[in-house]
Amino acid sequence: MNLRERISEDLKSAMKSGDRIRLETLRTMRAVLLEKEIEKRGGPAMTAEDEVATLTSAAKKRKESIDLFTKGGRPELAHQEGLELAIIQEYLPRQLTAEEVAGFIREAVVQTGASGPADFARVMPLVMKQVRGKADGKVVQDLVKKALGAA
Repeated sequence: MNLRERISEDLKSAMKSGDRIRLETLRTMRAVLLEKEIEKRGGPAMTAEDEVATLTSAAKKRKESIDLFTKGGRPELAHQEGLELAIIQEYLPRQLTAEEVAGFIREAVVQTGASGPADFARVMPLVMKQVRGKADGKVVQDLVKKALGAA
């Protein structure tokens, strides 16, 4: 069962259970995936990686909204976004820990022969290729800078 099918099945369950937040979040997720699929028409078919990337983008938007609502003194809206974020994250792959990401960074540093901050542009793409969808790009960027001594 692919991600869209799983969301549709869970949507039916949410309708039956009356869980409004889950229902609305799943509807939004399904709409975002459908929009992406329509956008890709005429090109290559939507892949599982495309689905994950689309939901990762939705999760990132929720995180940004939480920050903005918190700074703006709107804790009720931040809480709502937090609930939606938790539901979206159920459909995303498990996020890597900082230690796991650091392992990928060490491999990339050895592979590229990186020795300092000037090599950031050579290391970062290699690491992101391996951790895409499994780690936040900002966290990876900070860890790469730290590993290369640019922090």
